[in-house]
Amino acid sequence: MRLLVCTQTVDRNDPDLGFFHRWLEEFAKHCEKVVVICLQEGEHALPKNVEVHSLGKEKGTPRLMRWIRALRYIVVLRKQHDAVFVHMSPEYVVLGGIFWRLWNKKIVLWYTHKSVTLALRIATLLAHAVATASKESFRLKSKKVTVLGHGIDTDFFTSDPNTVRGDAILSVGRLSPSKRHDLAIRAAVLADRELYIIGEGPERKILESLVQSIKPRVHFLGGLTQGQLRDEYRKASFLIHTSETGSLDKVVLEALATDVAVVTTSDVYRDYPVQIVPATPEAIAKELKVERESRDRTTIVKERHSLVRLVPKILGLYV
Repeated sequence: MRLLVCTQTVDRNDPDLGFFHRWLEEFAKHCEKVVVICLQEGEHALPKNVEVHSLGKEKGTPRLMRWIRALRYIVVLRKQHDAVFVHMSPEYVVLGGIFWRLWNKKIVLWYTHKSVTLALRIATLLAHAVATASKESFRLKSKKVTVLGHGIDTDFFTSDPNTVRGDAILSVGRLSPSKRHDLAIRAAVLADRELYIIGEGPERKILESLVQSIKPRVHFLGGLTQGQLRDEYRKASFLIHTSETGSLDKVVLEALATDVAVVTTSDVYRDYPVQIVPATPEAIAKELKVERESRDRTTIVKERHSLVRLVPKILGLYV
């Protein structure tokens, strides 16, 4: 199969989407050719059968020109692929879906977010299939939806016997109200633990003001590369997960893959080796004071959410 992949970013150092570099590598193992259209292009080292075309956001190309360029690529590249995979960007399907259908190109849309936009509704109508990580990750009702699990690189996100785990705890994710990093900060104060917050977002100044007012031992690390994030997981004793999105969050799965104990306020993980607690600083702090339990955290991630298992499942949707 020759596959066209439409995505936001191809950059292995991108704090948010660096993981997708590995997805492209995995697609390349199963496809004769992978052609990529991306919004912006950064550093990458992809196999020879992967070809990347950027819309030019990294060069400051205006929005209108980017979408004109996207339409041009859709037309010019039509003979170089047999099927289309769109990752987290339903706008591509809105723009090219009718053309791809006229050219008999099967379209699979991957989407994992609580947001339901007009673009998503249109893309769902035009796509032949929709893939998502969990039933909570796609909020539209459609017979086209297939739940496949997340794509965690379990060969990369592993524990390291040579790395000594400290007493520090992590809170990972976009700095936005729905992630509730404020709960993690207040819990760290009550448990008298050092907290590292990983991520960027609009709520950073508010969280920094909270830290200044109560003086906890909190460090904002900003956005990290995949390698830097893995190193922080390997050194941590706990991950505090306080997101209110109700979806299966991949940061929990990454933490489990690296053998980090997880305390979460979400009952989505009731079948996972985590501690589920009420969404209060007191309840979270109580769990942080308990000695880290030795248990198998990695097997469930490998069996349900490994990248090497996900990609063949995605490609199976084209059959």
